[in-house]
Amino acid sequence: MAERAAAAKAVKPNMRIAALDPFALRYMAVLAFAMALIFGSVLRVATVAELAPGQGSYAGGPTWEGWIEPPAYTGKPSIYLADIKSESLTVPAGSFVTLRLYGEVGDLTVAETISGRIGEVESAAEPSQGFDITQSGELAIAGPNGQSWTIEVTPDTPPTIELSGELERRVGGDMRLPFAAKDDYGIISGRAELSLDLAAVERRYGLTVEPEPRETILLDLPIPLSGDRREFEETLIENLAQHPWAGLPLKLSLFAEDAAEQIGINSGETVILPGRRFFDPLAAALIEQRRDLLWSRKNGERVVQILRAASHRPDGLFRSNTAYLKLRFAIRQLEIGQEYTDLSENKRDEVAQALWDIALLIEDGNLSDARERLRRAQERLEQAMQDGATDDEIAELMEDLRQAMQDYMQQLAQQDPQSNEFADNQNTQEITSDQLQEMLDRLQELMEQGRMAEAQELMDQLRQMMENMQMAQNQQGQGEQNPGQQAMEGLADTLRQQQGLNDDTFSDLQDQFGEDGQQGQEGQQGQQGQGPQGQGRQGQGQMGQGQQPGEGDDAGQGLANRQQALRDLLNEQAGNLPGAGTPGGDAAGEALGRAGRAMEDAEGALRQEDFAGALDKQAEALEALRDGMRGLAQEMERQQQQGRQGEAFGRADTENNRDPLGRDTGSSGQVGTDEQLMQGEDVYRRAQDLLDEIRRRSSQPDRPELELDYLKRLLDRF
Repeated sequence: MAERAAAAKAVKPNMRIAALDPFALRYMAVLAFAMALIFGSVLRVATVAELAPGQGSYAGGPTWEGWIEPPAYTGKPSIYLADIKSESLTVPAGSFVTLRLYGEVGDLTVAETISGRIGEVESAAEPSQGFDITQSGELAIAGPNGQSWTIEVTPDTPPTIELSGELERRVGGDMRLPFAAKDDYGIISGRAELSLDLAAVERRYGLTVEPEPRETILLDLPIPLSGDRREFEETLIENLAQHPWAGLPLKLSLFAEDAAEQIGINSGETVILPGRRFFDPLAAALIEQRRDLLWSRKNGERVVQILRAASHRPDGLFRSNTAYLKLRFAIRQLEIGQEYTDLSENKRDEVAQALWDIALLIEDGNLSDARERLRRAQERLEQAMQDGATDDEIAELMEDLRQAMQDYMQQLAQQDPQSNEFADNQNTQEITSDQLQEMLDRLQELMEQGRMAEAQELMDQLRQMMENMQMAQNQQGQGEQNPGQQAMEGLADTLRQQQGLNDDTFSDLQDQFGEDGQQGQEGQQGQQGQGPQGQGRQGQGQMGQGQQPGEGDDAGQGLANRQQALRDLLNEQAGNLPGAGTPGGDAAGEALGRAGRAMEDAEGALRQEDFAGALDKQAEALEALRDGMRGLAQEMERQQQQGRQGEAFGRADTENNRDPLGRDTGSSGQVGTDEQLMQGEDVYRRAQDLLDEIRRRSSQPDRPELELDYLKRLLDRF
């Protein structure tokens, strides 16, 4: 037994205990021990239990944290106080302080002199505190690990704004007011206020009475949409030409506001509110009476007297029958308001608007005709030279003259598109368009140098030359007229006859509504054919049976018969109009159809002795006739271009031989052109016109999406 006992060995242990630990809790114990070694230390392994709630003491004692947040509009970053080692800080006014205190209440306290708080203030030991910085001072956290700072506040100064140049006026009444603004952190809005400077008004004529009270003019100043708003210069552009204070001295005040709702003010400036310049004396007189009427309704009787005196003898004074009739109607409306009821504000404003429209009609006339527009541009420029207009106004009127000259030459070129030369009948010399442009350049140079006498002499020469100018006709091809030319001549003759009929109708209207309800002097002049543009009365002779228009009750019937004859003639001409089926021909036919309908309405009004209504319809007929003639002329020009290009390229369809800008393609192929892109005297105006057209089309949502995308890409690029 002793031997066997000596040879006995211990039983091998059973290491397969997985069956006894199905949830592998043994590994969790190993993981917890490893974590204690990694995040603690070997020396503190035995203190892991102290991490349990309620065991041990707080690791670091009382602590704190805090921030200073500047206002968002300053763009400055927040300041974390625990990272600030210096004892002084500079922060913007309006910054906000946030503090958090941890530990036993009372271990840490806050002391500060930067908020300026008075009255009931929260406890200095409050765990969570926040307040605005309103002044420079001290901020301290007392207690363990406490810290203090000296805070200096940078004040947010109010914005400043001032005029950066003189107030500019344009002929059309546009006002350009340059200004400059500055602020510490940026301006968010601005406005201009204009109020009447009554002490500076020259109190005479219609301004002697006390003015009616009116609200101050408020205008929003333009602010940059992007970029730095701390300092910028902009220009306020407005048109207040129709305002009752136009042309009067006003007090100007500018206001700029920043994000802190601080407002900078610049006031005390006295300016003259720009109004539209009227160079026609009659138009200027109407605008003056309009101003007096808007100044005070007490001027109503005086305005009626002056307007009646001005329109008593219209011969040679009114270029347009329509302007004269509208003025007499406005006078009557004002009289009714004065006699039967107190003149209301609505009636006064209605009459004032009518006077403005009449003044524009007298000043501008019918600018649809290029020759009339050129004449008016020359007259306006001459009047501006005599009145001592500013350089900007002279430059603007000079540009109008250039454009009118170009339009007139284009109209002449429709007679012979292959010619680029013009002839002066008196001097029997040919003048190119380049030479005309040189004359205009010389004219502008003389005016800029103040040599008005020489400029006036050159202006007279230019006017005389334009009056005698005609297209140099090509001697080849002077044979028989084509149908288009015959149609144009027939329509021109119809237009002249309709204009003469208008003059006769106007004369009869003068007879019907003479002064004081009887056949006054105006009516007598109308019978003699001396009304505005009424010389045609004498040229008409006697109507049919020897009776003068305006005699007895047959006047309207005689004029109506003439109107019917003209309408029949126009219908015949419209039926034989060339170019049917083409866009231009159809447009001309539609315009002549409108003219025929207007003539029919005018005929009916004449038979009822309604001369005023007949004049309105006759004016519509004239305008429609002009539209039809323009459409026919454009169609003839298009056909001539097709003919020339057909000879050059050997086919009739010429639209495929032009690029999208309307230029002839190069001779080497269909893509590209041999013409210069930057050509002509007015290339910049043409470029601006194209850009404006692109913007107009891009703003039309009904266009195809593909086209809108293309237009937007063009705008982004240019």
